[in-house]
Amino acid sequence: MDAAAGPVAGVSAEVAGIEAALKEIAYLASRARQHERMMAVAGLDLDRSAAALLRSLSEHEPVRSGELANRLAVEASHITRQVQQLERTGYVTRVPDPDDGRAQLVELTPRGRAAVERIRVVGCLGMQQALADWPAEDIGTLAVLFRRMVDDFVAHADDEIAFEVPDAS
Repeated sequence: MDAAAGPVAGVSAEVAGIEAALKEIAYLASRARQHERMMAVAGLDLDRSAAALLRSLSEHEPVRSGELANRLAVEASHITRQVQQLERTGYVTRVPDPDDGRAQLVELTPRGRAAVERIRVVGCLGMQQALADWPAEDIGTLAVLFRRMVDDFVAHADDEIAFEVPDAS
């Protein structure tokens, strides 16, 4: 076991193992090479930040650029540039905010929706391929437990951590 996945004071070995596995999955999913392969299969020419923005936008649209920046934890100026590029290439459009005539909302165009669907399909197919040797019952159990874990993470996202990290020295 690698040191990063070893015991953690005050945490069960199972929880430490889950944290390490999620970190590894996030790393594998966010690698540039993996992204390039996904985009090639999807037939799209989008960088990682553009793909993330489109996927985020597809979950809740239309939305102000500032909200997209908050969701993606990036600077508003980065979102502004990205939205401008995606608008030029026909993936998004800006529309007036009905609640504030001075503001604009960003929404997907039909081309943007199609791109998000292609990305989603390729992601699902990749996951299906990775889990091809798993029994259907195990996949069902994993799906239920992942959904439960995500729901609990969301429910506790703003909670303060209830312990102090031990001094490493």
